[in-house]
Amino acid sequence: MVMPNNIVRANGKLNEEIILKKEILYKGMNGRFVERFYLTPSTSYIFKPLTNDGQLGKEVWVHEHILPIFPAIFPKIISYSISERTELNWMILEDLGPLSHEFHEESVLGVIKWVAWWHSLPIEELGSVPLTGLKPKIEQIVAEVCLKKDEFYRLLPSLKIEEELIDAIFSQINHLKFLEKKVLTHGDLHTGNFAIVGDELKILDWEHTHLNSPYWDLYHLIDMSHPLFPKKITSPLRDRILESYLNLVKFEIDRDCFFKEYYLFASVFSMWMILLIQKDLVENGGKWSVVQLNTQLEETVSSLQQCATALLL
Repeated sequence: MVMPNNIVRANGKLNEEIILKKEILYKGMNGRFVERFYLTPSTSYIFKPLTNDGQLGKEVWVHEHILPIFPAIFPKIISYSISERTELNWMILEDLGPLSHEFHEESVLGVIKWVAWWHSLPIEELGSVPLTGLKPKIEQIVAEVCLKKDEFYRLLPSLKIEEELIDAIFSQINHLKFLEKKVLTHGDLHTGNFAIVGDELKILDWEHTHLNSPYWDLYHLIDMSHPLFPKKITSPLRDRILESYLNLVKFEIDRDCFFKEYYLFASVFSMWMILLIQKDLVENGGKWSVVQLNTQLEETVSSLQQCATALLL
């Protein structure tokens, strides 16, 4: 079916006069909704306005300059508009159908295969890939955690975290340089951004793509908790995922150094996340419910304890 030229009005909103129906999928950081809309009972698409004002034009750029060399593991853009006025930015993507966001060994090992693949791409051949994503760089995260060291120690009794674990992190945080190699990263590879469609794996939402450490994608996939997508990670599963990555990636990495650096990277990132979650809880939730935030906090504390314990071994 040909997409009508006036499917989106001049104000950046769907033209409800020519669509059959629509349903909200989720709400973006700026309050705008990603929606599934139908032109016929069996023909549907995804309408995605700019959901984060800081990402203007980035996802379209990635689709046009990076994803053409990828296999079909992402939804294709059908139409789009880019404007200096944020409310006029939108994309229409193919509708993959019902998505299953499940974090289990089979699904994550499926994702890690593709992570190792795009991490192995020669970045000098990819053009002007953004150097930053939406979150601060790990160096800034380390600096913020160090600045709030006393605040974090005060949280330990309520979080039921042993002080010696945090001592171990701070004893190494300024003496271990993270892997300097930069790779193409998805940038936001939490459980909500990969899905099983039928029997196929799809990777979603590429607007955060940038050059970063391999640990960035790995942390988001393995240890980043999300309020909408609860998950459970164990130390044995984490190590199997990391081993699989090492076996698949095309550049050389010292195994022992890689594991140690990942545990430290993940520990520091989890500490930073805990501080953010605590702030949201003090402010009574904000975008997320208190129940969702407490679940996210528990998962993040568990990841921190596991990774910090591994540092001591």
